[in-house]
Amino acid sequence: MGSQTVAWGTSPGRGVIAAATLGSGMILLDGSVVNVALPRLGRDLGASLAQLQWITNGYLLSLAGLILIGGSLGDRFGRRRVFVVGTVWFALASLLCGLAPNAEVLIAARVLQGVGGALLTPGSLAMIQGAFVPEDRARAIGAWSGLGGVASAAGPLVGGLLIDHVSWRWIFLVNLPLAVVTVLLAQRWVPETRDPRAVGRFDVPGAVLASLALAGVTYALIEWGSTEAAWAGVVGAVAVVAFLAREHRTAEPMVPLGLFGDRTFSAANAMTFLVYAALGAVLFFLVIQLQTVSGYGALQAGLATLPITVCMLFLAARGGALGARIGPRIPMTVGPLVMAGGSLLLLGAGEDLNYWTQVLPGLVVFGLGLSLMVAPLTATVLAAAPDDSAGVASGINNAVARAGTLLAVAALPMAVGLTGDQYADPVAFDAAYGEAVVVCAVLLALGGVVSWLTIPRQRL
Repeated sequence: MGSQTVAWGTSPGRGVIAAATLGSGMILLDGSVVNVALPRLGRDLGASLAQLQWITNGYLLSLAGLILIGGSLGDRFGRRRVFVVGTVWFALASLLCGLAPNAEVLIAARVLQGVGGALLTPGSLAMIQGAFVPEDRARAIGAWSGLGGVASAAGPLVGGLLIDHVSWRWIFLVNLPLAVVTVLLAQRWVPETRDPRAVGRFDVPGAVLASLALAGVTYALIEWGSTEAAWAGVVGAVAVVAFLAREHRTAEPMVPLGLFGDRTFSAANAMTFLVYAALGAVLFFLVIQLQTVSGYGALQAGLATLPITVCMLFLAARGGALGARIGPRIPMTVGPLVMAGGSLLLLGAGEDLNYWTQVLPGLVVFGLGLSLMVAPLTATVLAAAPDDSAGVASGINNAVARAGTLLAVAALPMAVGLTGDQYADPVAFDAAYGEAVVVCAVLLALGGVVSWLTIPRQRL
């Protein structure tokens, strides 16, 4: 593993958190900022609803499919090294996104962005887990979660400013200077850590099967009703079975299925899937609803989500400290239930919008629940896995979160009756928005129930 000599409150400790937060924050920022740009992208590039879904999901697809390999690479070759490579890759792909002349090129560039994110994302958390002394990890993870959540929630604000006053292309080009600072911080402050047991061959067939499974299912959901979609669904289902068989039989699996023998690890990942499916879908639908139905500009829609940023900034680290003190069960149960309530409060967002009564209360409640849940969830996943498997455990949890968002964004528009260019039709989108929000609230409530029934009460 390397020596764990970094302590909270020291310059090296602050440097590790800064590098990890800025790197993962770049990923989170990009994931949320694109949602605000979707209506403008649709107009400027002449994109259909399916193409807009692929602009979001192409990125999530490669990220979710390869993030497990990213965690394994970090464990083997050094978490800082792979983190830096992923940061550079992500920046170059962002440049291609910013220069894309049409929707097809943008989708391809987003897939390449996801590859860089798959290298970068698991390393950001594994660097903290591997570098900090054990007694400071929960606090460091709480700070990382809070600051990372700020980046995710600030995406719509940053995106709105750039889209309204510069160009949508700058939501991608802004990643270049951020990547430079991230690399400099990592090289200066982050100690190299790795898993000395990580030897042998990479599970390339496992990575291919995982990506094929996600791609097949995602294509089937987005293109539902076509002959190609049916075949894609079959391919995806076969790939899922083949992936599980491969991981069970190979001596060096990409996903060590033995980790799921721990009830807490399995339960936390099941809860992650439900909660992040709802989280991604709520943000996807809300920012389009505000622009298409309520008449907001991109900047207004971004500013509207600012309460989530404020909640995460001031409360996420405290949520981590609370989970460390009383155990993860209560925060991981109450958090999603509060988020469900916040989602239902957002049902009032419509054509004649009063922001202060129809949007602000829901976002504040939603942000409070998210702040309570995020850090205890992350700490629970890592604590349930051996320290030497921190990169793989982080990769699995990130893959589960991205897969949840990916499948929700792919399935919900079809499930609530949105097709073609109806994202630009206020009447059609308004009706679909209400149904989608209710579905998200149900998913969040299920996440809370799963936590109550399965997550241990004791401290980690």
